[in-house]
Amino acid sequence: MTEFKDVERELAGFRRRVVVVGLVVVLAFAGLFARLVVLQVMRHDDLRAQAERNRTAVVPVAPTRGHIVDRNGVVLASNYSAYTLEITPSKAGPLEPAIDALSQVVEITPRDRRRFRKLLDESRNFESLPIRTRLTDEEVARFAAQRYRFPGMDIKARLFRYYPQGALAAHVVGYIGRINAAEKERLEETDEDGDYRGTEYIGKLGIEQSYEKELHGKAGAEQIETSAGGRAVRRLASSKATPGDTVVLSIDLRLQKLVEDLYGDRRGALVALDPKTGEVLAFVSKPTYDPNLFVEGIDQESWSALNESIDRPLLNRALRGTYPPGSTYKPFMALAALETGARRPGDITHDAGSWTFAGHTYRSHGDYGLGAVDMHRSIVKSSNVYYYALANDMGVDAIHDFMVPLGFGQITGLDLPGEVRGVLPSQAWKRKAYRRPEQQRWYAGETISLGIGQGYNTFTMLQLAHATAILANGGVKHTPHLALEIEDGATGARRPVAPEAGRSLGYQPANIAVVRRGLVGVTQEGTAARVFAGAPYVSGGKTGTAQAVTIGQKSRYNAAALAERQRDHALYMAFAPADDPKIALALIVENAGWGAEAAAPIARRVFDFWVAGLYPSEADLEHVRAGKGGPPVGKPRAISEVPDLPAPPLAGAANAADLAGLAPLQVARSPAAVAVAR
Repeated sequence: MTEFKDVERELAGFRRRVVVVGLVVVLAFAGLFARLVVLQVMRHDDLRAQAERNRTAVVPVAPTRGHIVDRNGVVLASNYSAYTLEITPSKAGPLEPAIDALSQVVEITPRDRRRFRKLLDESRNFESLPIRTRLTDEEVARFAAQRYRFPGMDIKARLFRYYPQGALAAHVVGYIGRINAAEKERLEETDEDGDYRGTEYIGKLGIEQSYEKELHGKAGAEQIETSAGGRAVRRLASSKATPGDTVVLSIDLRLQKLVEDLYGDRRGALVALDPKTGEVLAFVSKPTYDPNLFVEGIDQESWSALNESIDRPLLNRALRGTYPPGSTYKPFMALAALETGARRPGDITHDAGSWTFAGHTYRSHGDYGLGAVDMHRSIVKSSNVYYYALANDMGVDAIHDFMVPLGFGQITGLDLPGEVRGVLPSQAWKRKAYRRPEQQRWYAGETISLGIGQGYNTFTMLQLAHATAILANGGVKHTPHLALEIEDGATGARRPVAPEAGRSLGYQPANIAVVRRGLVGVTQEGTAARVFAGAPYVSGGKTGTAQAVTIGQKSRYNAAALAERQRDHALYMAFAPADDPKIALALIVENAGWGAEAAAPIARRVFDFWVAGLYPSEADLEHVRAGKGGPPVGKPRAISEVPDLPAPPLAGAANAADLAGLAPLQVARSPAAVAVAR
């Protein structure tokens, strides 16, 4: 039986299918058109920028760090450029086998490995860390030929900090180091992180830290066209980095070197100031260290040698070392007595060689006394008894209140980070310093030894030099400062670093004159007369000897019977010339004994240099280093006759690298650096 098709029904079904397919096609094209509108119109700018980013990379250009120079232009910190071999741990795979294989191509020393491990412990896994620095052209070529074998490793050209004077003035200059997590967080909080793109280093100590903002400069950027593999093709645009400024210091590096040479291997500190301006002329802490060790990341062995040394070379003794001032405190006690009315210049105290209070005997000059002592003689002959009685009459709080404006126990405001206060005792201080009620109480007997700079008194050499400068300047106080000028890194224009103007403390000129005459008497007829015999100028000063350990009431001090580090400290404070002071200083030689024998001779040579333009003979340098007192030995030399003194660079020399014969190298952008930047 024949089956007849329903043509009309099939045609209707076909038409429906055609309509559905047509609608689908129309909707599809409508969707494509809508997407086209979104991509080509609505998101045009965004996608164009994205495509541009895929084609290009913006690479930060690190600024060149500014120099640090002394007042004469002698370079203390500069830069040189060199190739480094760096590893990104997250991309390098197992590190030890990779470094072993790398050492077959480029020499990797045990020190390089130790330094790299230390950096690895302190850094994040994705940061690029140097395993070798200062690669030769031959080493660069060898690695480039086999680079495919070492994923996560690349050659980079970097600027390195260089300290051409080595350990000289290291505690002033400080050093730079890799930015740690805390510093990175601080930079982000202050919106300064943008200027640190492309660099991993920041000032850690000294001027490098306190003038970081001026020295660092402003980062620039380069727009690089890249291939599909992320390799640099060509530079499209660039904005130059702004180089850091040069910081000109007030110190004279020739004087600094002289003082450090005079100390030799001994421990101590010296601060010399211009009393009329507050400029720091020398800032010495011995022993010292070579800041170049820290530039590339110090290895553990070198760090342990410095950090664990019994001589503590990393301690800035001038800024952070606190010591009893000993008899160098007496001139300030004398001024306090005159200003408060506790003594008149002619008031007599009988010095019988000891002073007794509440059954306790305080010694003075062994078994002999000085007899009748007025204020002038108390300074010249350094009478302990005079100042025992004076301290007892004034009381601890009156002493404290007078010494605060002079800067004792206070932050002086020097432009170096890390300054400590020391201790200027008072009853309120003791209540805060101790917990138990019996310890918090101030006993009258504790005041006695304060008069001779002992007891709870502990100050820095910076504070003592600052107070000496105030006295030398007629009671006018200037804030000590190391930075003299800032030289613009781009234009070369200089602007002075202007601290606050000097401020008079209101002392009576007649009282200042009494104390200064006493200090001049010390160098003419007193404890420092032998050292300053024949000096072509007149100076004022005061010797001091401070106990490092307590000696029993019934015992005598015997240096030979004590271990070297238990012996007394030698101190000296002074200014010159006496009639118009141009330099004031304070110094200490640790565990060296009597101030007139170990400390005053250093001051004599400093004044000879600064006031008379004389430099000690080689024999005299050895004489002072050996701790022998007295005037200069041999014929002093004119400064111009002394070889090997730090000198400013030749005209046109860009930095210390030029002077050392290092060819300046433009910092290139390696392909890997471009890829990472993308």
